[in-house]
Amino acid sequence: MAWDRELEDIKRRAALAEKMGGADKVTRQRERGKLNVRERLARLVDEGSFREIGKLAGKGEYDENGKLKSFMAANFLFGRANVNGRPVVATGDDFTVRGGAADAAIWQKMVAAEQMAHEYRLPLIRMIDGTGGGGSVKQLTTNARTYVPANPGWEWVVANLATVPVVALALGPVAGLGAARLVTSHFSVMVKELSQVFVAGPPVVKRLGEDVDKEGLGGAHIHGPNGVVDAVAESEDEAIAMARRFLSYLPSSVDELPPRTEPHDDPAREDDALLGIVPEDRRKVYKMRSIIERVVDQGSFFEMGKLWGRSAITGLARLDGWPVAVLANDPYHFGGGWTADAAQKIVRFIDLAETFHLPVVHLVDNPGFVIGIEGEKAGTIRHGARALAAVYQARVPWCSVLIRKAFGVAGAANLNHSRFNYRFAWPSGDWGSLPVEGGIEAAFRYDLEKSDDPEALRAEIERTMNAVRSPFRTAEAFLVEDIIDPRKTRPLLCEFAALAAPLRKAGPVLFAIRP
Repeated sequence: MAWDRELEDIKRRAALAEKMGGADKVTRQRERGKLNVRERLARLVDEGSFREIGKLAGKGEYDENGKLKSFMAANFLFGRANVNGRPVVATGDDFTVRGGAADAAIWQKMVAAEQMAHEYRLPLIRMIDGTGGGGSVKQLTTNARTYVPANPGWEWVVANLATVPVVALALGPVAGLGAARLVTSHFSVMVKELSQVFVAGPPVVKRLGEDVDKEGLGGAHIHGPNGVVDAVAESEDEAIAMARRFLSYLPSSVDELPPRTEPHDDPAREDDALLGIVPEDRRKVYKMRSIIERVVDQGSFFEMGKLWGRSAITGLARLDGWPVAVLANDPYHFGGGWTADAAQKIVRFIDLAETFHLPVVHLVDNPGFVIGIEGEKAGTIRHGARALAAVYQARVPWCSVLIRKAFGVAGAANLNHSRFNYRFAWPSGDWGSLPVEGGIEAAFRYDLEKSDDPEALRAEIERTMNAVRSPFRTAEAFLVEDIIDPRKTRPLLCEFAALAAPLRKAGPVLFAIRP
């Protein structure tokens, strides 16, 4: 038949590409406790859905007659696939080929993957292992020259933040450009004790006098709590499951709306346990996540950034099947007050919700910005003001539930007050410019200093103020819209989600999330 020789050559080259870096390198990868790139892709995407693009790209070696002697595939794979039945662009670095270094890369493949995701409006998944196409000094021996640094295709990397969901998984040591690709995403994951992320690795930083191994330099114990990544997984399989689940809440691009799933939880469900979660004693803490889990669709809460900015809780969830962004305070950390880290986390999360048209549910227990020397050193007011701006710039539908505290400038960020206040308060609500306990010292300083019995006077003032601070006094003046039975929270939030659904508008937003 015509073209038999060429068809056989295609099969041969494809088979050689599937050997990756060779049997020894693949075995070494397995001995490190790591999957190889083709195993990762198989576990990431729906079975049988991956169609590889550029499989024949690589480095061929030929004899004197022009016949192929050997073939080394490029260390970057990508293709079209399905995840949860929806098309995506799936990519992966092959560490078995020169550790993912640039001198084994064909950078055009990486650019093509980013461009395909952008132009065809498909979610993008990066599985990064190595430098991710970054530099290698060894290149100097082959090129015999240096170059002014440039990142080919970075315009697509940045553009994708504004157009399609981007997930990045660190599945080994990730340095330089690979690290930049990891964090330039909407959701990033490291694997505990398997992934390390750094600008430059131990041999380079040793020249600065810092003798440290990969884990000590950039392990997950560093980059989970500092916000470099959004989640830390226990295994590669867990990281891959996180990627699939994250994408399930989002549209394929900004030109679509987040899809509703088949409801499985009664929208009218009430939970008696909500009555006892918040203690009557304002000095006692409680578990905000327990409230979240009880008011959203059962099992639907997917937390992001749990280890960073811990006084703020951020995550995705569903209400009667509708996907929403959930923002809350955690009183176990700084009483729920906004730190500089928490404010940065909130900005990024609101930008994510705004980019992909997710209504926001805000469960509020915010005593204000964290004060004191450390708070000032961290620039809390600068970052806090950015978070406040993000709240006011958001145009997605927004519903706030005042669980307990809302004080000062940060407490005012419970919603944008120039919009209709779709807001409810629990009977535990406590708000104002300052907490009574601390404000008395400032407001009545002169009287307390002159009093013969300052403690008795302070107690008397507190009794008077505690009567005034009742949330029902606020409701009488319509300064809070509704005080509700906590058990009604889920039905009211599901009502909000249903009302918000037709208000969501597909299309690009004014500005998108930044890394």
